[in-house]
Amino acid sequence: MDAYDNGSHARRGPAEPQSPAAPGRPLPGTEPATADQPHESRQSPSRPGPPHEPSQSGPEEPRERSQSRPGEPHDNPTPYALAPPPEPRTGVAALSLPYRIGVALALAAVAVGVCAHLGMTFLHVAPPNTLTKQHGRTIDEWIYPEFEQNWKLFAPNPLQQNISVQVRAEIRTAGGEARTTGWYDLSAQDGRAIDGNLLPSHTQQNELRRAWDFFVATHDGSNRPTGMRGALAEAYLRRIGVLRLDRDDAAGPGGRLERVQFRSRTTNVPPPEWSREQVATTPVYRELPWWPVPEAEAEGGVR
Repeated sequence: MDAYDNGSHARRGPAEPQSPAAPGRPLPGTEPATADQPHESRQSPSRPGPPHEPSQSGPEEPRERSQSRPGEPHDNPTPYALAPPPEPRTGVAALSLPYRIGVALALAAVAVGVCAHLGMTFLHVAPPNTLTKQHGRTIDEWIYPEFEQNWKLFAPNPLQQNISVQVRAEIRTAGGEARTTGWYDLSAQDGRAIDGNLLPSHTQQNELRRAWDFFVATHDGSNRPTGMRGALAEAYLRRIGVLRLDRDDAAGPGGRLERVQFRSRTTNVPPPEWSREQVATTPVYRELPWWPVPEAEAEGGVR
């Protein structure tokens, strides 16, 4: 038999390893050797490797310039591209220069007024000092009567009375007759306006009450002024009464207010049921004299 036969009893060369495969069968991936081919060539060829990649240091081929698609921004915009239009101005910046100057002056005036009012209020409630001694009259003229401060809420003995302010008027009808109206309960009117109102106004809550407190503080038990502010307190209370009567059309068609009179009705707050305190519940009245109404006020000059 030939040495290169593939029979089961074929002779093997001295360098040929014993194959673990079945006798007479070539290993996978190998080809039978021929006489003209050396032993090394009978091994299976290696698998092809990855294709050769060019080195990074070598020259690169120029890339083609990609065309931009519609809707995509250009990588290198031309220097002649138009800038976007500026956004329109809003608010004060949209005004012209004279109007902006006017707004700035108005804001400055409001800021100065607020600072002056806060300073006056602080000096009014502060303990006596050099400024209040030198400018006390100016401070009082600014504070009274609209901005007077009252600290009764923090007093050791808070007010335990209900005070109702009432007014009536003497009018001259269109036919020339004199007539006296009934009593108008101004405090009850404010109470009805406040009751059920989540945001009552400062006027409804404090105007009438502060006016009456101002009058009581500047007058004695005989309703005579005790200081220089007595006339101011009377004028302030009288104007409130005239406005309320005119609102209710107390004079009637063609009528005119000639005089007004105020009175207060004071009743003690009853103690709770568990208290043994005994207080009088009978109302106490305090009537003021008749005050003539100036013609300007009677014709609506205090509106």
